[in-house]
Amino acid sequence: MAALPTLPTTVAATVAAAAAPSAARKLRRALLWGSLVALLVVAQSLLVWLTVNHERNRAQEQAEAASLVAADDVKQRASRNLQSFQALMWTDAAHVSSQPWQANAAVLLRERRELLQLERRDSQMRVTEAIDSPYAPGLFQRIRRSELSLEAVAACASAARLASPAYSRSYFVPLLSGAGLEVMDVCMPVQNAGQLEGFLVATVGLGGLLTEALGPELLRGHELSFVEGDGTRLARAGLQRGAGVYVAERVIDLNGVSLQLRLDSSAGSPRLIPNLAVAMVLGLSLALGVVVALLARDGRRRARAEAALAESLAFRKAMEDSLVTGLRARDLQGRVTYVNPAFCNMVGFTSAQLMGLITPPYWPPDLIEEYARRQAARFGSDRSIDDAREGFETTFMKQSGERVAVLIFEAPLVNRAGQHTGWMSAVLDVSDQRRVEEISRQQQERLQATARLATVGEMASLLSHELNQPLAAIASYAAGSLNLMQSGPPDADTAALLQQATERIAEQAERAGRVIKSVHDFVRRREQSREAIACNLLIDAVLPLVRLQTRKSGARVVVDVALPSPRVVCDRTMVEQVLLNLTRNAVQAMEEHTPLDARELRIEVRQHHARWVTFGVIDCGPGVSAEAAASLFTPFFTTRIEGMGLGLSLCRTVIEQHGGALEFVPCAGGPGTEFRFTLPAENPSKSAAALPTDATGGPSQPAVAKELA
Repeated sequence: MAALPTLPTTVAATVAAAAAPSAARKLRRALLWGSLVALLVVAQSLLVWLTVNHERNRAQEQAEAASLVAADDVKQRASRNLQSFQALMWTDAAHVSSQPWQANAAVLLRERRELLQLERRDSQMRVTEAIDSPYAPGLFQRIRRSELSLEAVAACASAARLASPAYSRSYFVPLLSGAGLEVMDVCMPVQNAGQLEGFLVATVGLGGLLTEALGPELLRGHELSFVEGDGTRLARAGLQRGAGVYVAERVIDLNGVSLQLRLDSSAGSPRLIPNLAVAMVLGLSLALGVVVALLARDGRRRARAEAALAESLAFRKAMEDSLVTGLRARDLQGRVTYVNPAFCNMVGFTSAQLMGLITPPYWPPDLIEEYARRQAARFGSDRSIDDAREGFETTFMKQSGERVAVLIFEAPLVNRAGQHTGWMSAVLDVSDQRRVEEISRQQQERLQATARLATVGEMASLLSHELNQPLAAIASYAAGSLNLMQSGPPDADTAALLQQATERIAEQAERAGRVIKSVHDFVRRREQSREAIACNLLIDAVLPLVRLQTRKSGARVVVDVALPSPRVVCDRTMVEQVLLNLTRNAVQAMEEHTPLDARELRIEVRQHHARWVTFGVIDCGPGVSAEAAASLFTPFFTTRIEGMGLGLSLCRTVIEQHGGALEFVPCAGGPGTEFRFTLPAENPSKSAAALPTDATGGPSQPAVAKELA
């Protein structure tokens, strides 16, 4: 019986021991479920908030985009108004009376409903004419226009100073009905031959400007208004009132004034229920998977981006190091911020020696001041990108003191924010090219000298034939004079004969001297200077040598030069050589297959363009075959056994060095060939003014032709 009391105690202990783990599991389960529910609630609430915020942001972005479109429309409307004002001024300038201006202004006011009044004012701002819009008559009836002209006067003063249209600040005009309009004035100066004659002043209603500039779709869903800086509304437009939720503002810059445009969307805050359903579906289906996927994708994209960036930097570094073109970057103050190895090799300095320098050591000491002025002018000017990219040639000095000619191309450096931060230069070493050009020039001069000597050599036989005549005449007159003097004391008739013979001897000696002098001048002339010279002087200089060729072959020479003779800028010696080579070829082309009576060499000079003078050398020979035409100007190509093949090639080189062109064309209407070349005219502007015109409007010049035996 003593053991009975112990039974309840044991059972209670056992039940308590079993109940304790069950309570702990429930607590843990409750904590887990509570945590899960809390996470779901937080996740769903966050999704809902994100969705609503996204809708709000999208609506705000739409309002911002609509405000941008509205601002552009208003600005375009204002620009078209200025164009209409200019057209009205031009129409006014073509009439004398005021009636056409009134009619044109009335048409403009009917077409532009935002224009409330147009005024014509003299240079002292006195109103000479005014016309009101038919849609808003009597704008200044309650308060006279003279009392509201302060803003217009200020706008016209700005317009006269800037010589361009200017807007005034907005001001309020009360009407007789008790209401009023917010308007602004636009003033356009009227000038004649650079002198200010008056002003055209237009009064623009801000409300009408909004209504006329904006489309119906924009006005249907938004309220638009012009406001001041403190929010005061000046004018409004729109079919509905704005809800005040999505508001966007834009500043419209006009000539001399800025307007603040406010757009207030009629849409209210996004509703919660439809967005909540979407958020619940997204939260239940993509809660964990999307987050993990996004994190994983972001990690992979970041790794790929970092790898691509490292590879890009390595590739860029390798590319810049392998370039033979020097690269140099400078900031806006001219300090060197980057150079590549090719540039360092070009100037002989290391990158550390050049970084941060405004006056680099590769500038020659005697040119530092000139280079500094040129750099300041180049950096301080507002150059366009196309102008900046044009290359220029300059001289650098290596560390060893050697000077190198370089060609530099510059481009602006712009950062990712669109700001101009400096200049990038590509530098090419053109020293070898300049040396090659100098060698080529010297060789060209030697070839030209050789060609002149060859030309004189070919004329040696012609010279002997030409000089035989005056020398034979001199010998005959001298022998006759000696016979007269040996016959006895001279009487009056004998003295007259002796004087006449002496004069003939002097004439023939002078003739022989002229022939020799023309050849001597042609061979000895070496200067390469350009000079302005009349075309007839060029032809007269070579005519003695041309006659030597034509007299042997029996050809006639016809010189046809426009009057007054055009003037060209050229190297006289080289152009004379071109004329002599072309005339010699023309004479030789007529020697075999052209009848004697048809051998005519024609030299023509015309100025058909203000900048160019055209020379033509025309023969009556058999022409140029198609096979020879393909290689006619090729060096050392010739169709004659005794020819060198350098004449036409040198001729084309000389003409192209003067900026002209040499070509050949078959003669129209008959056999023969014309070699035609152009030379720059002296003072093209003066030549253009002096050129007369024919009935068709083209240039027409009198000409004179003379035939030489």
